Amino acid sequence: MTTVNRRVLLAAGAAGTAGAAAALAGCASGGEQGAGRPSAAERAARAEAALRTRSAATGRTLLARYDAVLAAHPALAGRLRPLRAAVAAHVTALGEGGSAPAPPASPSASASPSASASAAAPARVPADPDAALRELAAAVRATADTHTAALDTAPPEYARLLASVAAAGAAQTFLLTEAGTGTETEGGRG
Repeated sequence: MTTVNRRVLLAAGAAGTAGAAAALAGCASGGEQGAGRPSAAERAARAEAALRTRSAATGRTLLARYDAVLAAHPALAGRLRPLRAAVAAHVTALGEGGSAPAPPASPSASASPSASASAAAPARVPADPDAALRELAAAVRATADTHTAALDTAPPEYARLLASVAAAGAAQTFLLTEAGTGTETEGGRG
């Protein structure tokens, strides 16, 4: 018996949605109805594409924030890299066409043009690791809130994905704030 995981289903669903939207757009574009006005299917496809673009951009901004904290506090890498990898996977799932996010920045690459292009303004990272983690947790929470707010306008399948990514953001917020500081030993606070 073959099992199908969630990624395979999401990929198949995205491919099916894109194919259906293209087919519908092709059918409506040659017809006389609407006299140049897009059909409801075209409007829905455009709205979903715009939502995907915004959601992926929100995720890329969070990736840039992770990269900035990692560049400023390399000692936190063991704690932050798995969380950053999860965000990168979310960006790929949320984005249009499955475009891959940028790889993690190294401390020397933090001022590269590509890093500054991915975020409008480079994030200032506090010198104190605990403060940096608190600010990163706030950024993760804000990203999760943005994804949650987008649920109202998302189509059902994409809404489920956004809800999952927002829930993962809530878990990351907990891990960044409640699990202790980056300087504590294993075992937490006590």
